[in-house]
Amino acid sequence: MKILTKVGCACLLCIFAFSNVQAQQKGFAFGIKGGVNLSRLTMGDVFTTRYDENGNPYLGYDGKEVRDNLKESFNTRTGAVGGIWMRFGRTIFIQPEVLISTKGGSFKIIQHDQETPVEKTINVKYSNIDVPLLIGLKGGPFRILAGPVASFRIGDSQRLRDAFKYYTSDLNNAMSEATFGYQLGAGLDLGNFSLDVRKEGSFTNLASFQVSGQQATGGSVKQKLSSWQVTLGLKLF
Repeated sequence: MKILTKVGCACLLCIFAFSNVQAQQKGFAFGIKGGVNLSRLTMGDVFTTRYDENGNPYLGYDGKEVRDNLKESFNTRTGAVGGIWMRFGRTIFIQPEVLISTKGGSFKIIQHDQETPVEKTINVKYSNIDVPLLIGLKGGPFRILAGPVASFRIGDSQRLRDAFKYYTSDLNNAMSEATFGYQLGAGLDLGNFSLDVRKEGSFTNLASFQVSGQQATGGSVKQKLSSWQVTLGLKLF
C-alpha cells in the first residue's frame, strides 16, 4: 500500500507539473488569494421623519413629529476577503475573480425625540460575493488592472436593519440585493506569489430608501461604499 501511495503521489505531481507547463504556454493561470478590506460608507447628511410600526409619524416629548438627522461618518471598518482568481493572457490579460468579502463602515443617527438630542453610531457590516472582471497590463513583475465588479449581498449586520426599520416600511427594497462598482489598482508578481493593492468604489447604492413613498427631507438616503483592498495571492498553476 505504501508503494501504491507513493506512486499515486508521484503521478499527481507529474500531472500538476504538466498542467502548469501547459497553462504557462497558453498564458493561463489559476490561484487563490486572501487579504483585508478597509472600507467606509458615504451617505451625505439628511433629516428624515421617523415612523412607527403602523406607518404613522413618531411623536416626540413635545407632541411634534420626530425628524432625526442621519449623517455619514469618516470611521472605517476592516474586513476580510478571500477567493479564487484566473488570468487569461500575458502582457495584456483578463482576470476574473470570485471572492467572499466583508466590508462596512458606520453612520450616525442624531435622535430628536427627547429635549436633548441623542447621538447614536451605527456600525455596519456587509458580507458579499464579489465578482470582479478586470483587464490588465503586465510588464516584468508589475501589473496594473481595472474593471467592473458585481457584488451580491449574502448578509447584513442586524444593527443596520434595526436602524432602517424606523425610516421605511419596505426593508427589502431599502437593502439592495446586488450592487455594481469598480476596482483599479496595481500588483506585483514574485514567483508563484502575488501582492495586489486596489481601490474600490460603487456605481450603485448599497442601500437607499423612501419614507411612505416620499424621499427623505433634504435628499434621499443613499449609501455607497469606498474601500481599499490588499491581498496576497498564490498561483496554483
